[in-house]
Amino acid sequence: MSTTISAKMSELLKDPSLVKTGSLINGDWHSSDATFDVLNPYDQEVLVSVSEVAKDDMSQVEKAIASAKRAQQEWQQKTAYERYDLMMAWFDLMIQHKEDLAIIMTLEQGKPLKESRGEIEYGASYVKWFAEESKRIYGDTIPALASNQTIKVIKEPVGVVAAITPWNFPNSMLARKIAPAIAAGNSIVARPTELTPLSALVLGELANRAGIPKGVINILVGSNAKEVGKVLTTHEDVDKFSFTGSTNVGKLLMEQCASTVKKVSFELGGNAPFIVFEDADIDAAVDGAIKAKFRNAGQTCVCVNRIMVHSSVHDEFVEKFVEKVKLLDVGNGLDNVDIGPLIHPKAADDVRELVREATEQGATIKYGQLLSGTIQSPIVITDVNNEMQIAKTEIFGPVAAIQRFETEKQAVLLANDTPFGLASYFYSQNASRIERVSRGLKYGIVGVNEGLISNAAAPFGGVKQSGFGREGSLYGLDDYLNMKYICTTYEMS
Repeated sequence: MSTTISAKMSELLKDPSLVKTGSLINGDWHSSDATFDVLNPYDQEVLVSVSEVAKDDMSQVEKAIASAKRAQQEWQQKTAYERYDLMMAWFDLMIQHKEDLAIIMTLEQGKPLKESRGEIEYGASYVKWFAEESKRIYGDTIPALASNQTIKVIKEPVGVVAAITPWNFPNSMLARKIAPAIAAGNSIVARPTELTPLSALVLGELANRAGIPKGVINILVGSNAKEVGKVLTTHEDVDKFSFTGSTNVGKLLMEQCASTVKKVSFELGGNAPFIVFEDADIDAAVDGAIKAKFRNAGQTCVCVNRIMVHSSVHDEFVEKFVEKVKLLDVGNGLDNVDIGPLIHPKAADDVRELVREATEQGATIKYGQLLSGTIQSPIVITDVNNEMQIAKTEIFGPVAAIQRFETEKQAVLLANDTPFGLASYFYSQNASRIERVSRGLKYGIVGVNEGLISNAAAPFGGVKQSGFGREGSLYGLDDYLNMKYICTTYEMS
């Protein structure tokens, strides 16, 4: 497959051959007559044109599923140690090419290069973690009711996994689905978003170079999300479906999965509260809020959406927070900045509209101003309440919305006043309060005196309309396994 990439991309990469422009099916790269452009969010430059799965022809999707089904039969027969070796070879290549992978990500997604480097390491950590966990898929023996009987429980791969991933973390979101899937002995057909396909395809290229057998990892690219998603969720040869994205889309995909009763896991929208109690270390809380709010320009599912500060420390917190926000540099992700562009102009305009609407309803812009295009400098607004749309909707931009509270009970009630339950954060130095509030928050993840809460060893996932299932940790592996109970009766000598 010939690949023509932009002069800027070619100049920046040590190994331009990492850039692929078509779907990976059964170890080979496939093209089509239809293409779509991948744009740099910073300046809207076309980086490369990518061949897509044809909108009116699902034959490539069918071919990918068929190749995954064939490959899975042999892949699950490999020992855990053989899968470990191949996955670690894949991990080593990710680290070896970290700089090129980070540059590709920054060019197509926009995040600062230092964050992209961190994401490559983060994504690779899931491959390493699950490579190691593949050797620890334990079963169990249960005492039987009869002396000539054994009861065993074993865990087996589900079969063919399908996955759909978003644009905000184009490497790690995919890596943390592929890694547990193949560690458990499954094969996978993945569909990354058309906004950031290159970061996904380079994972496929490195998997090929690592020697992972053909068909174990298949990656489909295209702008026809609805059509591809329909096949992946309804196909009888797909045994499990995993999705990261919006709650509304997740509900539709879940409904489609019901037609074949697939095993499913969904990581959906969030509305994360960040509570600062009167006994908090205010300086630490400010630093935590900066990390939890402005990473990836605020475009993360666990980003702080509602900052809730006790009235007695509200003014102190806001003053110190604004001073730290003023230090954040905004611009081209390839430069030494803290905040890059938003993913596309409409996304940026949606964020600005939330701010305008909030100010019309009584909120105050304490710092910052609304810009245009994909670059938006940080904005801090106060006098927010839970009735405003900005407190109900994932902001997905560099806007910090701050509100007051008076009591611990009120703070917990406000924090839980949402249909979502992914991540939450609070700062306190009172041991009893830490225990009470940790238990009281209806969220899958609680960060206590910490603004960065995700790592490969921890179970990532939510409750309520933020989805179900876990990614990462030993619990994340169970989502890609079926439990089998074996009862054996034998003759006594």
